[in-house]
Amino acid sequence: MRELGTGIGWRPEIADAVEGLAGVDWVEVVAENICAGHLPDSLLRLRERGVTVVPHGVSLGLGGADRPDEGRLAELAAKATALGAPLVTEHIAFVRGGGPLTASPALEAGHLLPVPRTWDALDVLCENVRIAQEALPVPLALENIAALFTWPGEELSEGRFLAELVERTGVRLLIDVANLHTNHVNRGEDPAKALAELPVEAIAYVHVAGGVERDGVWHDSHAHPVPPAVLDILSDLASRATLPGVLLERDDDFPPAEELAAELAAIRATVRGAAIRPTGAEAGPVAAPAPAPRPEAGPVGAPGTRAVDAGVRQRVGIAQAALLSALVAGTPAPEGFDRARLRVQTRALAAKRAGVVARVAPELPEILGGGYRPAFLAYAASRPMRGGYRRDALDFAEHLLIAGRPEDPVARRRLTTWWQERAGARPPGRTGRLVRAARAALVGRRAA
Repeated sequence: MRELGTGIGWRPEIADAVEGLAGVDWVEVVAENICAGHLPDSLLRLRERGVTVVPHGVSLGLGGADRPDEGRLAELAAKATALGAPLVTEHIAFVRGGGPLTASPALEAGHLLPVPRTWDALDVLCENVRIAQEALPVPLALENIAALFTWPGEELSEGRFLAELVERTGVRLLIDVANLHTNHVNRGEDPAKALAELPVEAIAYVHVAGGVERDGVWHDSHAHPVPPAVLDILSDLASRATLPGVLLERDDDFPPAEELAAELAAIRATVRGAAIRPTGAEAGPVAAPAPAPRPEAGPVGAPGTRAVDAGVRQRVGIAQAALLSALVAGTPAPEGFDRARLRVQTRALAAKRAGVVARVAPELPEILGGGYRPAFLAYAASRPMRGGYRRDALDFAEHLLIAGRPEDPVARRRLTTWWQERAGARPPGRTGRLVRAARAALVGRRAA
């Protein structure tokens, strides 16, 4: 396993600070935020200094029911090559649902959602991982994600799910200790148990990040300082294995460079202070439970060779589409879910959409002023994202124009000009508005 050392997530907002931080051995960049043929100058300078750069994907959705998109895989492969990266990373999550597999409207979450820890979902994930491994020029590592809710009827713990995944595919792991803390608060899962079940030899590196608790729910915000509880889990993990790399994530509300340096120093001190736990009886590790038996009788074939039946993908797809529709399209929550937690997730998804759209299209909050956020949240309540955040910004602007908003004529003209310049079309007239409204109503009935 390649030694990475101590790193930090590279973001454009803190590019200068990252370049000036002492002791940064490597950085991680969100893959979707860069182009292979036009890398940011800051990343090029870091590479020239010998700093390793790892692309971190967020949109493959390897835990989804569909097979990975070939175009997305090709783009990720090109970015890994352009950066000279030793590996690429992604998430154990699904980010979209519906479509031809389930004969239902295609939906985008705009967020990483947890897969059910079932044998069916594991089978689908493993086949998707093998497809991705074949398409990528470097090894793949997958990250455990944070979640606000639990799927009903789960058959494996998080640790056993990850261990089975590694055994079948040989994939490496990116362990996010902040996400283990999040799942401890939100789902009552014991981080020590998860760590005891992990195949620690498969760890490629570790994420550390901050969050905030509101009304008994922990939000993995990446916009707050790393709390002591997360450092405690990092210490526990570092006592069980030598960690090839540890990275600090920060995605919003960026502090001054000296605060980032202090957090990096705390991470280094935590790892150094955690002695490797002795092996054998004197170690006293948390005992890992026996693997849960598969519901099917008989062998399933050698690890990594079991083909996924189309019916399995469809079952997983139907369950994921129903959940996603409840979260982003206002349909009823599927049976067995904590409805209060799903409402929290729905609000979080809408708030994230509003925030990201404001970043990718800053002209919208400028034109709409204080009315931007309530208008966007009202729009998002019944209109799922259908093609990424830039498409979402255009759809939101079109929605406002069709409704004759904003009421201020100067602001409406500015919004019309903004929309025309990017959509390459005229705002629809009365007939077009009626057609679009009818189409939107039909889509809503189908989603229901």
